[in-house]
Formats: sequence, structure tokens, C-alpha cells
Amino acid sequence: MNDPTETARELVRNRFPEARAAFLAGSVLTDRRTPTSDLDIVVLLPGPPAPYRESLMYRGWPVELFVQTETAWHTFADRETTKRRSPLLSMCAEGVLLTDSDGLGASLQTESRQRLAAGPPPLSTEELDYHRYALTDMLDDLRGCPDPLERVYLVTHLLQRAAELALLTNGHWLGGGKWLSRRLAAADPDLHTRLTESASAALSTPTTDPAPFTAAVEEVLDRTGGPLWTGYSRR
Repeated sequence: MNDPTETARELVRNRFPEARAAFLAGSVLTDRRTPTSDLDIVVLLPGPPAPYRESLMYRGWPVELFVQTETAWHTFADRETTKRRSPLLSMCAEGVLLTDSDGLGASLQTESRQRLAAGPPPLSTEELDYHRYALTDMLDDLRGCPDPLERVYLVTHLLQRAAELALLTNGHWLGGGKWLSRRLAAADPDLHTRLTESASAALSTPTTDPAPFTAAVEEVLDRTGGPLWTGYSRR
């Protein structure tokens, strides 16, 4: 395949000659690149038709375009930050600056790096209690579940919720899919290994006792104040 950076730069030059800035991001820039890795490209335009998102093929590469204006970029970044997961900030902070006609690209890259380094908004007491309650309730469901097929869904959901709670209570950003795994692996490699390996074992042999997995989830709860069910209320 063609060089991903040069291919992305050519695409931006041909399709968006008016672009103020553009970034190439994602696994394609790392040793995690796979045959299905795509080119994640953030493009900043002066105005319409931005903002929009588009998926396409270009010179054999699958491409995801995230086309923004400066105003829309800040709106999206702020919205994602409140959810404690911002792919947009990550792409601009960690990506390659492909073009920068007026300094906007360098400015947004600096801002993205500063905002990522500052971390997501902390959990409120109410939010933390809800996460503890949800994890406690689901863990009880797993302990009492006799159906091996239902256990597959419980283990999968518990893995996600436990990983998210571990990240949130230590001031780390969340991620979706493979990025949740990568965020936890970077933040707490030992916990990531124990949670992920025990979940994998519980999923591969759903008729066996999932005690190692439940113990790893219990550890996450213990780190965040312990299980919570009796007496929990929410308004």
C-alpha cells in the first residue's frame, strides 16, 4: 500500500484545497497497524459544507473523514469532554499535522494536548455511587446466573463497566472498543491483564466458575469505596 501519511496529504490537497488544517491519526501511524486499519483524517474548513463525517476508499485505503469548522471543532470537543471520552482531542493531539495554512492546526494541536493532559472532569459523588451500584448489581447477577449463554453477556458488560470505573476514578480518559483496552493497559497494566485474561477465560469456558473474573471486578469496587446496593437511592 501507499505510504499512509503521503496518501492522506494527497487526499486533503485534492479534495479540500481550501482546508485551513488537517490531521492524520489512528493506529495506522503505530506498530498496531493492521490490514484493515483506516486513515482517520480530521479536516478544518473555513465554513460549509462542514461539519460532516464521511467514509470512503482512496488509493486502496479505507478513510474516515471528520470535517469540521473551528467553531464546530470546539463544540464537538466540549461535548465529548463532558462524556469523558474525546476521540477528536486524541486525534488532533497525537496525529500528524498534514497541512496548516494559517496556524489553526498548530493551535488546536497544542490545545488538544493541554486538555488531554488535564484529564476528564472528575466523577461527582452521585456518579461514583451509580457506577458502584450498577457494578455491584451486575456482579450479583453473574454469581447467580445458571445460563452459560447469559453469562457471556454479563461478563462482557461487566468487563466494560469495571474498566471504565477503574479509569474514571483515577482521572483517566475513557475509550470505546479497543481503545478502552488500550487506555486501561496504559493506566494500570496489572489490572488490565487480570481483568482481561480472567474475562477471556470466563467467556471461552462459560460453564466453569468465573471466580478469577469476579475477584478482579471486586477489586475495582474495593478501590472505589466497595460494593453498593443496600440503601442506594437515586433522584
